[in-house]
Amino acid sequence: MKLEDLEVYKLSLEIGEIIYSHAQSWSYFDKDTVGKQIVRSADSISANISEGFGRFYFKENKLFCYYARGSVFETTTWIFKAYSRNLIKDHEYAELKTKLTALGIKLNNYIKSIGNTDSKGNV
Repeated sequence: MKLEDLEVYKLSLEIGEIIYSHAQSWSYFDKDTVGKQIVRSADSISANISEGFGRFYFKENKLFCYYARGSVFETTTWIFKAYSRNLIKDHEYAELKTKLTALGIKLNNYIKSIGNTDSKGNV
């Protein structure tokens, strides 16, 4: 299995790109405060999933997935802040919240599966 085949990784990349595109249109102050933080936390999700995937030991992979899960929660907080500060619209907030919730579920399931495969990568 390749990293690019993981649904959890694909969804984390998608969320990062959506958030980045929103933050690009914000004023300098909003980019400098909320924008940098929300982009970093969203990008951290996929970065930690990929770093864990590249580790040799299952335990290390899980550890980086736990970091990714923390970043899901952090990103959820930042999208709420962006919404409450009128930086994203109602439907954008709802879409991102739904995607982050789905990502959290997928990530938990992925974490549970790590180390539970045969030599061919089958669960």
